[in-house]
Amino acid sequence: MSAVSPASVVIDPYRVKHRGMITLAIMLATIMQALDTTIANVALPYMQGSLQASQDQITWVLTSYIVAAAIATPLTGWSCAHWGRKKVFMITVIGFTMASALCGLAGALWQIVAARLLQGVFGAALVPLSQAVLLDINPRERAGQAMAIWGAGIMVGPILGPMLGGWLTEYYDWRWVFYINLPVGLMALYGIARYLPETQPAGVRLDPFGFATLSIGVGALQLFLDRGEQLDWFNSVEIRAEAITSVLAFLFFSVHTWTSSGNSFLNKALLRDRNYVIGIMLAFIVGVILYATLALQPSLLQGLLNYPIVFAGLVMAPRGIGTMLAMIAVGRLLYYIDVRVIMGAGLALTAFSLYLMTLFTLDMDTTLIIVSGVIQGVGIGFTFVTLSTVAFSTLAPNLRNDGTPIYSLMRNVGASAGISIIQALFSQSTARAHAQLSGAITPYSAAVQNLPPLLSAQSPTGLALLNLELNRQAAMIGYLSDFHVMMWLTLLAMPMLLLLRKPRAPAPG
Repeated sequence: MSAVSPASVVIDPYRVKHRGMITLAIMLATIMQALDTTIANVALPYMQGSLQASQDQITWVLTSYIVAAAIATPLTGWSCAHWGRKKVFMITVIGFTMASALCGLAGALWQIVAARLLQGVFGAALVPLSQAVLLDINPRERAGQAMAIWGAGIMVGPILGPMLGGWLTEYYDWRWVFYINLPVGLMALYGIARYLPETQPAGVRLDPFGFATLSIGVGALQLFLDRGEQLDWFNSVEIRAEAITSVLAFLFFSVHTWTSSGNSFLNKALLRDRNYVIGIMLAFIVGVILYATLALQPSLLQGLLNYPIVFAGLVMAPRGIGTMLAMIAVGRLLYYIDVRVIMGAGLALTAFSLYLMTLFTLDMDTTLIIVSGVIQGVGIGFTFVTLSTVAFSTLAPNLRNDGTPIYSLMRNVGASAGISIIQALFSQSTARAHAQLSGAITPYSAAVQNLPPLLSAQSPTGLALLNLELNRQAAMIGYLSDFHVMMWLTLLAMPMLLLLRKPRAPAPG
C-alpha cells in the first residue's frame, strides 16, 4: 500500500492518556464487525422466507458482505495516510452502524444485499485499524497483552456469533441480528471521538492501477471460493471466468508492484521483513483451520446429530472459553517463554483437538465435542495472539497502517478458502463413502439379512429408510475425513515456526 511516512504517526505510547477507554472503544467496534461476519449465517433460512428469496439468492446476503470487505480492506493504509486514522475510524464506525440499521429495515432481497455491501465496505477497516491502534498506544513490553485483547475481540465473532444469532432469531426476530449493532456502534463512536488521538495525514498519492488490480483479483477470488461448490466448480462458466479474472489481476498486480519506481499500492518494505511475511502465511493457515472447523460443526450438530439451534450453540460455546483463557495466559507467558515455543504448543494442541474430532460417532454424547472444542480453543488462543505479536514485532511503526490490512486480508482469504475447500472435500468424501457403503448392500450379504424388518431392502419403505441411514453414515465419514485433512495441515505448518526470528523479549511487567 502507499507508504505511510514516519511523520504520520504521532502517538507516543508512553504518553497516551485514557489508554483503557481507547481500548474499550476500539474493541467495541472490532467485536461489532467480527460478530457480523458469522452472526447472520444461522438466520439465513428465516431471511429467505421473510424476503421471499430462493436458496441461491439468499446466499448473496453472505457473499456480498465478504466480497465488499475483501475489496475494501487493502485501502485502509492509504485512507489513514491520506485523511488521518481517527477520522477514518469514525467514518467507518458511522457507516457500518447505519448500514446495520438498513439491513434490519430491509423489505426486499436487493435492499439487504445493498446494505450488506455497505456493511462490508465500511467494516473492512475496523479490524486492521483496531490492531494498528493497539500496537501504537501500548509500549513494546505490553504488545503481547494488547494483542491478547485484540485477539479476544476477533475470536468473539466466529465463536459466539452463531450462538448469539441463533438465540436472537429464535426468541426475537432475524432483524435483531443487525439491530444489535446500533447501541454498540454508538458507544464505540463516542469513545473514539472523545479519547483517540489523531495521526497527521501524510498526503500520500493513491496508486489507482495497483488498487484496481488487487481489488479485482481479491473480489474475483472471493466469488470463486464462495460460489464454487454451489455451481459445481469448473463445470460452470461463471466459476471459470472468475478464476481466470483473479489469476490475471494478481499477475498484473505483482508485475506492477515489483516494477514500479514510485510508491506502489503494496508497500514493498513489508516484504523485506521476514517475521511479517511468515506471519501472514501462518495467518492464512490459521484462518483455514479456525473458520473451516467452525463452518463444519454447526451443520454436523444440527443437521446430522439433530441438536436444536440454541443447544448446538451452547455445546460449541466452551471453545470460546478455552480461547479466552489461553489469551489471558499468553499475555503473561510472553514475558518468560519464547514466543515460538508458545505458538508450537498452540499448533500441537490444535492438531490434537482435530485428532479427537476424528473419533466422533453418530451415537456419541456431548463430552467429546466439548473436550475437543476447549482444547482447540486453547490451541487457537495460544497461536493467534503470539502470531499477531511476532508478525509485527520487527516491523517499523510507520508500516503498521500498511501491514495490518494485509494481515487481516490474508486471514480472511484463508477463511474463505478453507471453508470452500473443506466443503468441497466433504461433498466428495461423502459421495465416495455412500458409493462404497451402497456396494456392500446386497440381498445376500449377512449384514442385510440380519437387519430388522423395518429396514428390509425387500420393501420400498425399508429401502428408503436404509438409504437414509447410509446417507447419515456417509456424511459422518465425510466430516471425519475433513478433520483428518485439517489435522495434517496443522502439523505441516509447524516447521514454519523455525523460520521466525526471535523477537526482543519484553521486560516482565
